[in-house]
Amino acid sequence: MLSSQFFIGYSVTLSLPSFSSYSFSQQDLLLSTFFFLFILYISLFLLNLNHKGSGIFCGFFFFVGLFGFPLICVWVLLVIRLIHLWVLFHSIFNGLFQSSHAMSSGPATAGGTGLPGAYGSASGQLNPGYSSGPGSTEFEAVSRPQDESTESNSALHLSASSLHIGVADGAGHIGSEDDSATASFPPTTSASDLHSVDSSDVAKESGASSQSLPSQVTTERLGTGISEPSLTTRDALDRYQIVAQKLEALLNNDGKDAEAQVVIAEVPEIILRCISRDEAALAVAQKVFKGLYENGSNNIHIGAHLAILTAIRDVCKLVVKELSSWVIYSDEERKFNKDITIGLIRSELLNLDEYNVHMAKLIDGGRNKTATEFAISLLQTLVVEESKVISELHNLVDALAKVAQKPGSPESLQQLVEIVKNPAGSAAALSSVNFGKEDKAPGYSTASREDYNNAESVEPDPAGFLEQVSMLFADWYRRCELPGANDAAFTNYILQLHQSGLLEGDDMTDRFFRLLTELSVTHCLSSEVINSGTLQLSQVQNLSFLAVDIYAKLVFSILKGSNKVLLSKILAVTVTFIQKDAEEKKAFFNPRPYSRLFINWLQDLGSLEPIVDGANFQVLAMFANAFHALQPLRVPSFSFAWLELVSHQHFMPKMLTANGQKGWPFIQRLLVDLFQFMEPFLRSAELGIPVHFLYKGTLRVLLVLLHDFPEFLCDYHFTFCGVIPPSCIQMRNIILSAFPRNTRVPDPSIPNLQIDLLPESSQSPRILSEVDAALKAKQMKADVDEYLKTRQPGSFLTELKQKLLLPPSDAAAAGTCYNVPLINSLVLYVGMQAIQQLQPKTVPLAMCLVGAALDIFQTLIGDLDTEGRYLFLNAVANQLRYPSTHTLYFSLILLYLFAESNQEIIQEQITRVLLERLIVNRPHPWGHLINFIELIKNRRYKFWNRAFLRCAPEIEKLFESVSRRCGAQNLWMKHGF
Repeated sequence: MLSSQFFIGYSVTLSLPSFSSYSFSQQDLLLSTFFFLFILYISLFLLNLNHKGSGIFCGFFFFVGLFGFPLICVWVLLVIRLIHLWVLFHSIFNGLFQSSHAMSSGPATAGGTGLPGAYGSASGQLNPGYSSGPGSTEFEAVSRPQDESTESNSALHLSASSLHIGVADGAGHIGSEDDSATASFPPTTSASDLHSVDSSDVAKESGASSQSLPSQVTTERLGTGISEPSLTTRDALDRYQIVAQKLEALLNNDGKDAEAQVVIAEVPEIILRCISRDEAALAVAQKVFKGLYENGSNNIHIGAHLAILTAIRDVCKLVVKELSSWVIYSDEERKFNKDITIGLIRSELLNLDEYNVHMAKLIDGGRNKTATEFAISLLQTLVVEESKVISELHNLVDALAKVAQKPGSPESLQQLVEIVKNPAGSAAALSSVNFGKEDKAPGYSTASREDYNNAESVEPDPAGFLEQVSMLFADWYRRCELPGANDAAFTNYILQLHQSGLLEGDDMTDRFFRLLTELSVTHCLSSEVINSGTLQLSQVQNLSFLAVDIYAKLVFSILKGSNKVLLSKILAVTVTFIQKDAEEKKAFFNPRPYSRLFINWLQDLGSLEPIVDGANFQVLAMFANAFHALQPLRVPSFSFAWLELVSHQHFMPKMLTANGQKGWPFIQRLLVDLFQFMEPFLRSAELGIPVHFLYKGTLRVLLVLLHDFPEFLCDYHFTFCGVIPPSCIQMRNIILSAFPRNTRVPDPSIPNLQIDLLPESSQSPRILSEVDAALKAKQMKADVDEYLKTRQPGSFLTELKQKLLLPPSDAAAAGTCYNVPLINSLVLYVGMQAIQQLQPKTVPLAMCLVGAALDIFQTLIGDLDTEGRYLFLNAVANQLRYPSTHTLYFSLILLYLFAESNQEIIQEQITRVLLERLIVNRPHPWGHLINFIELIKNRRYKFWNRAFLRCAPEIEKLFESVSRRCGAQNLWMKHGF
């Protein structure tokens, strides 16, 4: 009995590891020791029970079992602790020696089939071990300071089955099964091949068990992510210097765009980890700006640095202002570099208002020859490449126009000025002027500027490529459908695509994603039922979206954790495919597969990270550009799906809640696209069934915006009202009814309410639209400013009506002979200038009874015909919104014009403009209610004495209903109605 129990304990002892082994952690040793002592204690206790007769023998074992167990435990703990400390000091000493040796001799490289830079455990610490020799097949560990660790989502992740790691006191240790990791790759794959893979395009596995291997592109990005800002500005500059060196080496070695994208994406990540982000962003931007001009003749160098500045701008809005100052106040060599200046303009990194004024002064009437020649060359290029920004350089154009009028000016300058001022009528002259379109510098921006027209390759696909893509897609489908499929299987598949050269961002990548889109859409539409006898398309409601969902999952797996390098290219391919499909199929085009595809992408990519401090905003901006390219005017058959995508919960709310309201211009542009498409139908009141449904959907989107984002509608009301036809009253009322959440709006039916005494009436509303854009386009802004200041020239008022008319060729298309955007711009701009001049005054009537602004308004309402007067009054009524200086001023202007007019037709039109906005369904703008109630209640205006109130019984009943609702029924009955 004794021998059997003794051998049981001995066998347990033999199974324990040696204390000198590095393969087990301290916790393993403790557990094994306690287990052994526990078994020994139980054995002794049983022996004591079996030998009760032997007192000395049993007493001895009982004494050992009772008091020896704690003593032995304490002794074992001390020994283990001493051994652990010895191993720890030994490792630190070797690690320091390894680091100093690496710094003196350069970066270590792996010999044989080893891979450099193995990561530590999930805690972020590095493995203190090192490789045994150059021929070792184990992983080498590169020791680096812990504070250099950044986001590790760009590293290549391996499954736990291919890399076994033990955890010892937070330090990762690579066990004896390292060979399994190297053996999991194909035999022909070497370490250099693995390094050439763009590791940022591979999906990141979650969990502490997954370990990372850094790629050659991201050797500095070790460790795990830092959630709290921890870097100083000096640290950011040092890290950017490392990134710049890597990017320069990559560009000198003709690196691929996808690899450069990965390096560039590290710059905003560094800034986002800084304690003072704005300070760090400006410091890094200044360093990039200096490097931009170091190799100004290299287009690739310029494009890369512009991409870095664009990425910095997305996380710091102050960069554009500082960049403009640096350009303006730099030396002539930098200031007159046309390629870089055009790149800054194209990337929207230059404040064109400041630059426009500076350049107009700099040419000094043509006396500064260098500046004049540069300005001419700049405009020549912009007319061809970026014609949309010409209107923002009006001062520069005017200055060059004056130079062109001087004797001896070149004929090409005169032609250039004529083309810039009349782009529509000078198409023929454009080709005759000798300035061709220059090659654009290849950029690395995350999304092109609305350019989705060149995504499709003109050459046919290589032979057998379709079959290859079909087999790859079928393989992906099988992996997704396998039970127990995990991220490791998906990661290996993505790695195969990288090794096949299909994700390099070149023409082959375009073909690959185009064929995948075609295969998935074709499979989805195969369940369609087409009744060829009646030539009508009846769609089965339960279409199979399996292939579309699988394709969306593949794209998401490729893009997950890769800084979304390929997303812009994938979206460009998809947009081009949709445009081509819609053009070919026309009425038989089915948008449902594409809608499903976009929704999947929005849901998956939008769930990766929150929209904070620029994170993930570039992804949404790419989608916004894609939706703009698919706007209803370009692809009418995609309109319903387009509206659903634009208003989707994973797109519009996230864009509107993005940090710093950076997403507002994108949503504003998309809504303008929608209004421009619907404008001809709404203007002619020809709403067929499809357009009627689209109109109802648009109203619902506006109501959601009115409820959730009223400030957005407030700030862009001028732009929206400019593209909505005057006859579309209900839609315009929704926009004008919005008011900021922090604004107190009193009940307009309160007796004796005086809006001029409200505190809000002294505050000007924020308007993000460019109010004077139409004035600049028609070269009228300077004349308006001059007249408001000096009331000169005297012919300004007499020529004003003629300037507001459209050319006969444009009048037919617009449906009116008046330039409606120009009227809206003139009215609001003049009113804003008058408010700025009269705001210090305390008497409200003084705002209306004096000033050049009132002369302009009186001239307009007196000289214009019925149509023009109606458009002018609509422009005034569009400013009657929530309590503000604008509402107060334009309300007094409207009431003054009503009271002082000696023509009843003018008073009737003023009444019509106000009344037609109040007889429609709610909501009603607060300013309209206030103005109309004041008009019918104040005896000064003698409203109820007007003859047009009695022109028809229907009109009398209408005013009776309105007076009842406005609390003026007594006045109605008093005047005999």
